[in-house]
Amino acid sequence: MSTIPHLQLPTAAISCSNCAACCCQLEVMLIGDTGVPARFIETDDWGGEVMRRLDDGWCAALDRDSMRCTIYEVRPLICREFEMGSAECRDERRGMADIYR
Repeated sequence: MSTIPHLQLPTAAISCSNCAACCCQLEVMLIGDTGVPARFIETDDWGGEVMRRLDDGWCAALDRDSMRCTIYEVRPLICREFEMGSAECRDERRGMADIYR
């Protein structure tokens, strides 16, 4: 089995530029007027607004070439609060191992 580079980094070295966009697989609920462009918003089964995700589960606002957010300046509050290197971030990074196998 080969190693997965973003999983080999120590917590102190984790940054948004080396993480493979782990958090961009999560469901993101939108609360209030977010400033997110309408083309990235959809309504979930319960009537709430969420970030639109593509058929493969990735956030529609993710640039697949750079693996960076295309709406970073107006990203939803939950994205702003998802702390880089936090326990939740590290959990998502570990979960990405299944994608690379």
